[in-house]
Amino acid sequence: SNPLHRQVHQDMQQPLCHYFIASSHNTYLSGDQLLSQSRADMYARVLQAGCRCVEVDCWDGPDGEPVVHHGYTLTSKIPFRDVAETINKYAFIKNEFPVILSIENHCSIQQQKKIAQYMKEIFGDKLDLSSVSTGDPRQLPSPQDLKGKILVKV
Repeated sequence: SNPLHRQVHQDMQQPLCHYFIASSHNTYLSGDQLLSQSRADMYARVLQAGCRCVEVDCWDGPDGEPVVHHGYTLTSKIPFRDVAETINKYAFIKNEFPVILSIENHCSIQQQKKIAQYMKEIFGDKLDLSSVSTGDPRQLPSPQDLKGKILVKV
């Protein structure tokens, strides 16, 4: 493979909303949407393949521990913590541009707090906690500004 193909040739200084973002839907599923296994390593796979936006379906799990799975189906459940640890490990190995977690939140307030705690604890300084007013999209930071950062959209 040609190493020049791995370099970015676009202007990465524009607001984030000016770009198409490689996204993954039902990222955690290893197969079909009804019966397949949910696996944390699917996040490692798509992040290394260039995805910059991954979906995380969060549900209340047993013992106060939030889980990730495709709701109302027979897909298996994985602890949110395992998903966060996998994302943290693989987010920037092959690409330093920001990763967006598209959180589909079905959790109680108590388990939402647990998710927030895990994200702060696991992602540390990588977690972008700056708030952006969505009123004017021209004010969004650029991919260049957000290198090495994990963003959360809900």
